[in-house]
Amino acid sequence: MEILLEEFYKTDLIVEKFHERKVQIDEKSYQINGITNSGKTQLAKNYLLGLKKSSYLYINCSDIRINIKLLNQSLNSFCFVNKIQTLILDNYIQDIEFVNVSQLIIISDIHYEIDILETLHLYPLDYEEFLAYEHKYDSSALNHFVQLGAFASMHQINADERILYVQKMLQLALTPIEFDILILAAKFISQKISAYTIYERLKSIRKISKDKLYSSFELLIKKGYIHQLKKFEHPRAVKKIYLCDTSLKTALSIEKNFARLFENMVFLELLKSQKECYYDEGIDFYLPKDDTILLCKPFVDERRLFKKLESIEPFIFTRRVKQITVISMNKESSISHPIAKVDIIPFDIWALGD
Repeated sequence: MEILLEEFYKTDLIVEKFHERKVQIDEKSYQINGITNSGKTQLAKNYLLGLKKSSYLYINCSDIRINIKLLNQSLNSFCFVNKIQTLILDNYIQDIEFVNVSQLIIISDIHYEIDILETLHLYPLDYEEFLAYEHKYDSSALNHFVQLGAFASMHQINADERILYVQKMLQLALTPIEFDILILAAKFISQKISAYTIYERLKSIRKISKDKLYSSFELLIKKGYIHQLKKFEHPRAVKKIYLCDTSLKTALSIEKNFARLFENMVFLELLKSQKECYYDEGIDFYLPKDDTILLCKPFVDERRLFKKLESIEPFIFTRRVKQITVISMNKESSISHPIAKVDIIPFDIWALGD
C-alpha cells in the first residue's frame, strides 16, 4: 500500500480553467458534499495547488487499487513520515479511518454526521457563477443557461452529445432504482407529488417494494438530486418536487413545459441563496421573512397577471405581503396594486440582484 500512497503523493494535480466559486476552502477541516459533477473535486484540487506540493496528499478513494484494510494500516505512518499537513479523501468511504493531520477534507455525495468537520455544500453553478463561463454577457447568456443548465462541464460538451452525457453521468452516479425515480421525477418538476404516487407509477413498469422505493427516494433527497418544497403552514401537505438542475428535465423526459422548467430555475436560485420559502395554492414561492411572494411567469401577460393577483388577494392581505415579484424571461415593469408593490423583473436581473 505504501507504493500506491507514494504514487498518489508524487502525482501532480491538474485543474484546467478553474473559475472561482462562491464556496471557498480555508485552513479548516471540511466535508464537501454535493451531487456528481457539481465541482467538488475541482474546488478541492484548486485549493491544494495553492499549498506547498510536499505538504498535502490527495487520495481518490474510488481507485480500485486501494485496499481499505491496508490503507488504514499504513496511512497514518505515511502522513507522519512525509509531514503531510493537508489530507483530502475524495469519494470518501466510511470504512476509511481518519488520521492525525492538521487539515482533513473529505468529499462525498452523502453528508455524514462528523463533529470535527465543517460542512460545505456545493451545488451546481448558480446564474452568477455560470456567467464566468460565458465569453460575453449579453441577452444570449440567459438562453445559454436555459439550454446548458448549471453543470460547468456542459460547456465542454458538443451540443449533439449533451443529453447522452447527462444520462451517462447520472447512470454512473446512481443505482438503477434511483435513476428510474429521477426519470419519473423529471416528468413532474414544479408539481405536487408524493413518494407514494411515484411508487404507484413505478411499480407498473418494474418490480419494486414500497420500502425500497421510499428509501431510494429519501436517498436522492439526501444526496441533493431531488428537492422538495413544503406548503406554508401545512407540513403534512404534499410537497412540490424540483430537480437539482434543469438539464436533467431535457435529458430524462421528452415532455415540454417551459413554465415548469422556469419555475425550477427560480427555485434553484432560492435554494443556493439559502432563502426560506414555501408554496401555497396559486403561489409559486412565499418568502415569509421578506414578506414577499414570487410568481414565475416567463412570458407574462399583464391581463392574466391581474386575474392571478385577484385570486391570491386573501393570502396577500392575511399575510400582509409587502412585495410581489413576478419573474419573467425578459419583461421589466411595475404595475399598480392596492395592497402590495408588484414588480415584473427579468430572471437575470433578479438572480444577480442579491
